[in-house]
Amino acid sequence: MTFGVMDPMRRVHIVSSVRARLATVGADPQDDEQTRQRKELLVLTSVLILPIAVVWGSLYLIFGSPVGYVPFAYAAILLGAIIAFARTRNFALLLRVSLVDILLAPTLSMVPLGGFLPSGGVGLWGSLAPVGALVFSGPRAGLRWYFAYLAVFVTSGVAGQIVGPLSAVPEWFTSTMLGLNVAVGGSIVFILIATFLRQRDRAMDALAREQERSEQLLLNVLPSEIAVRLKASESPIADAYEDATVLFADIVGSTTLAERLDAKHLVALLNRIFSHLDLLAEAHGVEKIRTIGDNYMCVAGVPGRRADHAQAMARMALGICGYLDELHAAGEDRIDFRIGMNSGPCVGGVIGLRKFVFDIWGDSVNTASRMESHGVPGRIHLSDATYELIRDEFDCEPRGMIEVKGKGPMRTWFLVRERRTHAESARPRVAAGH
Repeated sequence: MTFGVMDPMRRVHIVSSVRARLATVGADPQDDEQTRQRKELLVLTSVLILPIAVVWGSLYLIFGSPVGYVPFAYAAILLGAIIAFARTRNFALLLRVSLVDILLAPTLSMVPLGGFLPSGGVGLWGSLAPVGALVFSGPRAGLRWYFAYLAVFVTSGVAGQIVGPLSAVPEWFTSTMLGLNVAVGGSIVFILIATFLRQRDRAMDALAREQERSEQLLLNVLPSEIAVRLKASESPIADAYEDATVLFADIVGSTTLAERLDAKHLVALLNRIFSHLDLLAEAHGVEKIRTIGDNYMCVAGVPGRRADHAQAMARMALGICGYLDELHAAGEDRIDFRIGMNSGPCVGGVIGLRKFVFDIWGDSVNTASRMESHGVPGRIHLSDATYELIRDEFDCEPRGMIEVKGKGPMRTWFLVRERRTHAESARPRVAAGH
């Protein structure tokens, strides 16, 4: 074991602990992440400069220069501002005091030291004022402070050359202080900017993640084509679709089911069933429109137009029946569906200002709803319009003429199965376990 050498992990832990403590100075629970980071960065930079000011002042006093009192005065003012900030949480006051302090103390010291070169470059520390303003207040404030720094720096340097040094210090000391002021002052500037950029990168990463989550949430609510147009501020969004197929699926006996189950278990059961229907819709390229209570509504051919909209929806309907067969085989005999389908023109879009929902309207939608409400549990009820589109690929059973509310007599059909020649190549797989 080597004595006198601190373990690197322990050093990292100590530094992290110190930074964590500094981060609490002036902290407000109501601060957002950006405000918290700005406070932490300003306090960290101020605390780093404090011991440097004490060392600088001590060196000048040791060599007999009364200018050494200036860094001590600077440190006292800055320490008082930090203490006040810890109590009042007034970030604007701390920033203003810090910028004025670092602007005036080192640059005005150039006057009694004799100007630009005899001062050993101490005035370079004043450049922290415009850099700090740039980091904490933005480009416009940084530019104002930059011009102020140039004015004070040049004026103090020229005045120092005219007045001359109040006391002589060794030439080697002036040369050494020039090197230290450039090296240490430059290091503080680098640390300030590097920390700021790291905080900014973290903020940008967090913003990117938040935007991605928002994007995913938007795509869960709206079709991707519609989401793009909505983000482009298009309003209202409405398109006519000449060919589409609409499906309604309604749970039979839901009132009895609600009486047998408490609300939590009922919602869990509906979630499990409709989640599987969502997977079926995704697998068949069908757009889910909404669920209302125990009713599921979807459309094929909207908003992405496709020639095989009726075939895709027929496979979706058969997939629902296949899933119900699986539920019944597993002992879940409480669930059954009435399924209705119709094909024809409709209008799809987004209306309103709040809680955007993509919806479809038109007589074809109403007819699909009638196919469901006049249907038979466990069967897929088709209008004649849908039958004409799928009859070459699917087996259908005629139901005959029935009286449909609001429509009068209509010829309808029951979808039975997809013909084997088409079924193997067309039907996608849906992930198991849902």
